[in-house]
Amino acid sequence: MLLHDLPDLSVGLPFLVFEITGFTPDEHITGVLPETLAGRHGRMAVSYTVRPHGKGSRLVVKVVVETGGRPIRRLRRRLLALGDLVMMRKQLLTLKDLAEGTAKDPAEGTSGSEADAAAG
Repeated sequence: MLLHDLPDLSVGLPFLVFEITGFTPDEHITGVLPETLAGRHGRMAVSYTVRPHGKGSRLVVKVVVETGGRPIRRLRRRLLALGDLVMMRKQLLTLKDLAEGTAKDPAEGTSGSEADAAAG
């Protein structure tokens, strides 16, 4: 487990800007954009799936977005997708660092492996 003291997952629980619609522990979590946000940005769903990969695992993220609508809504979705690409990359790299124990400790400004080496 990457983080401790997290609430148990349940359908309807907030997850990022989504609401959880389904999950299997240690396998996947799926959520949809709540109606209030979907009315503004269009319907959207996201799934995070962990898959075996060699001797480790791979985290795959899939985003499904409503198509069509007025031109302004389509433009907004494209701009959101570009911003999401940058944020998603940062998020996945952070999760990778956490999984590998190399995440920076915000209190000390060092990574977990550097802190371990300094302590040892």
